[in-house]
Amino acid sequence: MTETTSGITMFGADWCRDCRRTKSQLDELGVAYTYVDLVADPAAADVAHEISGRTNIPVVVYPDASHHVEPSNADVEAKLRSLALI
Repeated sequence: MTETTSGITMFGADWCRDCRRTKSQLDELGVAYTYVDLVADPAAADVAHEISGRTNIPVVVYPDASHHVEPSNADVEAKLRSLALI
């Protein structure tokens, strides 16, 4: 897990297309985030499930404690703008 100061955490896995897309979007926007690799840390899947109430990934948790599950790029961008992170 890579620690950042932005307060964004993304739970995902490299085999997940939506996870790769969201991770790429955050990277392209230059937004710092903590990536929790659920393959490397399977126990973290329980944490993601507790946050979202679902087993779908990615789960993106924002500094205001809100979250998205399987968000579209538009959803992520809108949330980042509302938090003045981009």
